[in-house]
Amino acid sequence: MNNCDSAAGGGLPPAAAVDLADLVQVAAGAVVSRTLAKNDAGTITLFAFDAGQGLSEHSAPFDALVHVLDGQVELTIGGTAVPASAGQAVLMPANVPHALKAISPFKMILTMLRGK
Repeated sequence: MNNCDSAAGGGLPPAAAVDLADLVQVAAGAVVSRTLAKNDAGTITLFAFDAGQGLSEHSAPFDALVHVLDGQVELTIGGTAVPASAGQAVLMPANVPHALKAISPFKMILTMLRGK
């Protein structure tokens, strides 16, 4: 039984090793996303950002973990700049305003866990 619903073919194949960075591609001047898993407990989404692209400031009612797969990004969390590059992870706490801007083309996996 699979506990993860995936968007239109966007999920991961079961029992297979995959290179996450290969599952989403940077597009010129754009932000691309691919949902890998989504259920009542949370979501796992891959993103690819072209240099200079970003997400405007917002907050969420649950913690989110950014894991940078490739490239460089600057996150702003609660007004503090947090640079991150490939291999690094950053926790964005619930209810704290955050934003991000791609310093170079970059890819990340975003894991959001919903509390009860």
